[in-house]
Amino acid sequence: MLSTLRNAWKVPELRKRFLWTIFLVAIFRIGIHIPVPGIDTSALSTLTESGGLLSFYNLISGGAFTKASILALSVSPYINASIIMQLLTIAIPSLEQLSKEGEEGRKKIQSITRYVSIGIACVLALGVYSTIANLGATSGVGTPEKIVIIFSLVVGSTFCMWLGDQITQKGFGNGVSILIFVNIVSQIPSTVNSVYTLKTAGEISIIEILLFLVGVIALLAVTIFFSLAERRVPIQYAGKAVGSKVMKGQSTHIPLSIIGSAVIAIIFAMSVMMFPTTIAAFFPSKGWASWITSSKYSIFNTGTWMYPVCYSVLTIFFTWFYTQITFKPDEMAENLHKSAGFVPGIRPGEATEKYFENLLTKVSIIGGLFAAFLAVTPILVGKYISGVQFGGTSLLIIIGVALDFSRQLDSQLVMRHYDGFLK
Repeated sequence: MLSTLRNAWKVPELRKRFLWTIFLVAIFRIGIHIPVPGIDTSALSTLTESGGLLSFYNLISGGAFTKASILALSVSPYINASIIMQLLTIAIPSLEQLSKEGEEGRKKIQSITRYVSIGIACVLALGVYSTIANLGATSGVGTPEKIVIIFSLVVGSTFCMWLGDQITQKGFGNGVSILIFVNIVSQIPSTVNSVYTLKTAGEISIIEILLFLVGVIALLAVTIFFSLAERRVPIQYAGKAVGSKVMKGQSTHIPLSIIGSAVIAIIFAMSVMMFPTTIAAFFPSKGWASWITSSKYSIFNTGTWMYPVCYSVLTIFFTWFYTQITFKPDEMAENLHKSAGFVPGIRPGEATEKYFENLLTKVSIIGGLFAAFLAVTPILVGKYISGVQFGGTSLLIIIGVALDFSRQLDSQLVMRHYDGFLK
């Protein structure tokens, strides 16, 4: 990989893309340290240290939420808008038709997604302000200052979305994914410092640190394995005559990723599990709010054994659900039949559709089990090492973005006939 990067740097066009990516990421990281006026940042640490959805958002924002930065929302509204639009594309026929119109349709859906993300950013900005106001972090702030705070958060999120588009167009890889990747990696020194502080205070031993490192390395290796794993469905295309030529039949395969829906499933499950506690935080004096967050019979109480169990079940369910609606077994069978292809040993039509349904169910359950393991890892780690932001979800995102970046770089080099650089 290092050899590939070194030789790719020698290509003027690729070097220009590298420099653009570095420049735009640098601007993004500088913006994270620009605070929103009127907020006491010392009161925000309690929100992110307690774990859950806000801790995850703080992680993918590179600590911007804790710093009360103008980029505190980061690309979260855009991610939510993209997921919503992807689901609506399946549910609304007009959007589904747009998705089938090629490049023009894709651009229209992308434009709609941007507007939806701005709307979501407004809602999230109001929610963030209400949350930090309940903590007393905005004492003495008047109505004009409130408007400035909310407006700053919305503008910051819109700027992150624009920055991601610029990286996609002028740099390497998916811009939004690159920004999330950089943010998560930027928190590694903070995690190392937290572990060192705990060791200095005598709260953990050197043996526990070594076991933690071994666990991280093992989890990294397993995550890479599952990220590269795929179920290949063999496909046979029948020979056909085109004019005076007779084309021979071909054999190929359809690759099905084992954990392609893992990140989305974890985010969905996390949102469902954390939504009641987030609502309860707005009404701390109510009895029902106290029951949700503190009762030993509440499935939303992170201190109970029921929380990780329900979290895991939801993760498996959303992995199955998202895999089914993304791959669409009926369309896969129909497109295969139209192109004169078939799965060896399976009759075309309804039998092929049922075959894909059963196969996707098995693949999604395996992927869901691994995703559930990644989802509950931060909870289990947090019980033994408090104050350390560590999770399998972060590793999954880092590995996924790194592999995608590597594939795009390889394709760029192959396109320019630099085959020797890939060896």
